[in-house]
Amino acid sequence: MADVVNLNRFRKMRQKEEREKTAEENRIRFGRTKAEKLSDRQDAQRRKADLDGKRIDGNKAEE
Repeated sequence: MADVVNLNRFRKMRQKEEREKTAEENRIRFGRTKAEKLSDRQDAQRRKADLDGKRIDGNKAEE
């Protein structure tokens, strides 16, 4: 005869695993430090300024 199982326990375990998986994905996607965000922002500004400085017509880019 088969063992009696509590379906609620298995349902809750599955939901917990899904939440942990989602949390791990979010940590990877959004989990950056303030310094990393600042560094990326400064790099983007530096690249934009460098590109604008190499414009042939010499006009500033309209924003």
